[in-house]
Amino acid sequence: MRRVVISGLGAVTPAGNDIRSTWDSLISGTSGISAISRFDPFGLPSQVAGELKQFTPEEFIPLKDIRRLDPFVQYAAAAALMACEDSGLISLDPSFITHHVALDSAGVIVGSSRGGISSMESALSKHSTDKRPISAYLMSSSTISMAASYIAMRLGIKGPSLGISTACASGTHAIGEAFNMIRSGRTDLVIAGGADAPLCRLAVGGYGSSGSLSHRNDEPEKASRPFDADRDGFVISEGAGVLVLEELENALKRDTDIYAEIIGYGISTDAYHQTRPDSKGEAIAISNALKDAAIDVHNVDYINAHATSTPLGDTAESKAIRNVFGNLTDEIYVSSCKSLLGHMLGAAGAVEAAITSLSIHAGTITPTINLDNPDPECDLHITTQPVHREITTAISNSFGFGGVNAVIVLKKYMR
Repeated sequence: MRRVVISGLGAVTPAGNDIRSTWDSLISGTSGISAISRFDPFGLPSQVAGELKQFTPEEFIPLKDIRRLDPFVQYAAAAALMACEDSGLISLDPSFITHHVALDSAGVIVGSSRGGISSMESALSKHSTDKRPISAYLMSSSTISMAASYIAMRLGIKGPSLGISTACASGTHAIGEAFNMIRSGRTDLVIAGGADAPLCRLAVGGYGSSGSLSHRNDEPEKASRPFDADRDGFVISEGAGVLVLEELENALKRDTDIYAEIIGYGISTDAYHQTRPDSKGEAIAISNALKDAAIDVHNVDYINAHATSTPLGDTAESKAIRNVFGNLTDEIYVSSCKSLLGHMLGAAGAVEAAITSLSIHAGTITPTINLDNPDPECDLHITTQPVHREITTAISNSFGFGGVNAVIVLKKYMR
């Protein structure tokens, strides 16, 4: 099997409009959660979210395309272009992109949970109230595969282009499938990640009605509190994370920096409930990932947890981790990016994979905030301050509605 490495990172998140500012915010424990300003949330039970701040798509996308694309595609494109620039594959200019020949036959895989839901809500509202015609671009711009397709258009990529939608595991599934594609020899390079722009009344209201969202509207920055006994739901967020995955020898020939190596990918299905998670199914995905990586539980130093801050979800994940790692659970560091970023749905796993690779590269584990009253049902070794130590192997968990589970295993790159 061929080795697969991560050679580029890009992100737009509630904590920063690039991966570096996002990382700095996480390390400093600065929350990206605030009261909703994107629309009037009056009457909704949850009125807090992780919004992008001062994001300017014009830096990455021509104005005519901005008008024709749902925000989730814009976020994905921005993150992808930044990841490619970080990897040395393109020279990015607002009006023109000079790209490396390696992109000609590359692949693109982007996951999303809600796709163009905000554009569809807006179009329907304007058509119903103002009788405005529905845009000819609505269907194309809102379909989940358009994120990957548009990135391919911008970069001249002729290889495989896929859109994946597996709820909140979408971004991790995208990275995992890209990993499989490269190590099996189907291509040498894949741009992979996830994006979502769900901050509209329909999505916030829908998740709120399901009982999934936090009602801590008077303290937005404290609303996302994974593993805390007083948690009451997740905080919905928007954003994108994209990684450049590359066959090792290809990356070495280009003399690009390597953040980490991906060595395993595990998936499973709970076969249990539409919205309630099952720890048994999650444990299967973790075990499958470790088996795929051909490593033992003793090798894992750090877990970037799915940890959404829902009462059922955090408990189930904690049980799954203890089920797999047993007494070693007391020694393995665990953290939750969602305590600071909220839950970016299909983008979450991709951003968390990027953060995990940076943690390995920098030797630093990001903290979990708002853990004021640890839940005894979540008896994990959770970091509440940055931890500076060598990380040889880490896993990143993602679990979604319908019981879809995806886990990737990352390792410190060593020649």
